[in-house]
Amino acid sequence: MTYSPKINDPAFDRYLRNSKKWKFQFSLILVAIAIAGFYLYGAFSDEMDNPEALHIGLVIGSVFLVFGLLSAKSRNSASWDGLVIDKKIRKTEKYIVYTVYIKSQTGKVHERRYENDATVFNYYKIGDKVRFHGKLNSYEKFDKSGDDIIFCNACAFLHDIDEDVCRNCGCPLLK
Repeated sequence: MTYSPKINDPAFDRYLRNSKKWKFQFSLILVAIAIAGFYLYGAFSDEMDNPEALHIGLVIGSVFLVFGLLSAKSRNSASWDGLVIDKKIRKTEKYIVYTVYIKSQTGKVHERRYENDATVFNYYKIGDKVRFHGKLNSYEKFDKSGDDIIFCNACAFLHDIDEDVCRNCGCPLLK
């Protein structure tokens, strides 16, 4: 029973770099689609002419670019330890909401919510010690000895506890 030292594996840094690149590239694609779409709309529509349509496309494209840059920006790298203090199930008209409450050592309570999926909810037990890995925005359980499953801390892909490397992203599983 311990937190895994594999959190320092270079595969996590590669995953984060690739994720940042993908987010930025995706935002550039959205920018191009917005600009081209509004330009074409202005050229072929009777409702709006260019350059007005092109200006609207440039503004919307700029918004996509700003969001892309912000999402590609580094995540908070601060890690902290906490304790699962409560779990609740709430039914709405459309969903069943499963919530796990984790209290950090500073006293702040963090929530993990899932709709219509109890997998993560059932993975945690009240009293479990956890570590939040800020750069990955994920939690690692201290005691995984009784678990049959484990989640990848990089991409959250679900695995059998006997696996060592994530089939989805190639990062080591923290066990």
